[in-house]
Amino acid sequence: STKLAARAEVGDTLEEFLEKSTDDLKLRQLMLSMGEAVRTIAYKVRTASCNATACINSFGDEQLAVDLLADKILFETLKFSGVCELACSEEVPEPLPMGGEGFSVAFDPLDGSSIVDTNFSVGTIFGVWPGGKLTGITGRDQAAAAMGVYGPRTVYCLALKDTPGCHEFLLQDDGKFVHVKETTNISEGKMFSPGNLRATFDNPEYAKLVNYWIDNQYTLRYTGGMVPDVFQIIVKEKGVFSNVISPTTKAKLRLLFEVAPLALLVEKAGGASSCDGKCVSGLDVEVEQHDQRTQICYGSVGEVKRFEETLYGKSERFAEVTENVSA
Repeated sequence: STKLAARAEVGDTLEEFLEKSTDDLKLRQLMLSMGEAVRTIAYKVRTASCNATACINSFGDEQLAVDLLADKILFETLKFSGVCELACSEEVPEPLPMGGEGFSVAFDPLDGSSIVDTNFSVGTIFGVWPGGKLTGITGRDQAAAAMGVYGPRTVYCLALKDTPGCHEFLLQDDGKFVHVKETTNISEGKMFSPGNLRATFDNPEYAKLVNYWIDNQYTLRYTGGMVPDVFQIIVKEKGVFSNVISPTTKAKLRLLFEVAPLALLVEKAGGASSCDGKCVSGLDVEVEQHDQRTQICYGSVGEVKRFEETLYGKSERFAEVTENVSA
């Protein structure tokens, strides 16, 4: 497809940005529809009733846990969009027909649902693949990916395969999303977000890496919500997020619903990723099963190089990179 001549700018609405950034009408429709879903889920999260065991809200005549409610909203949105062939979610891993044509979507409806009651930020993650299949694909095949971030502000952060940069849209009081930031560069800087820390008990290489970050006075910023913990790398334009396994801890993160979409966002923002213990990008691991789990590192190129060298002894992809880390 040919690019439109107009340049997307900060201050554009989501609709204006998509008109300038892609001439694929179906992709525009899909990203607009998912933006509407993000806005609806944000309201449902904000008005949920929480107790010690669950956060619930109303969906028509039903009372549902907010993660299941988000799941329903997203499936209904995709059916109504008319441009989605198949969709699956972390809650419903087997793809369901959506009755449209153009794209297939995989999503994590409410990542961090176990911390909604604490009022930490949580979010929605999704990846968009052209055509009608969600296995035998890689993250690099995505047409787009995005996350909705539900915190003090509601943010829709997206990347399109054929458009430079990672783009942040802020929900306004009038219900519109406005373009507030474009990220194209992740620099070196001392901020770390170490997932699955219990793996340091019997993964000595991971323990060595965590100790490096501590000994070198990195700032610890970790909530246990993957959306804010990865989003901050894009916002701050520095840092590293890791989630690895050990002999006694299993991989929890799902390649299709979380890892591949976030890899597109981070790499479009100018960062890097390392996936599956293979020293390859999170965009290059094939999705063989919908529920496939993996391990991941996201961050600046220098930090991902350090991650690979410390955990696996080499980082051939980034051999020419010299880390130059400052606070």
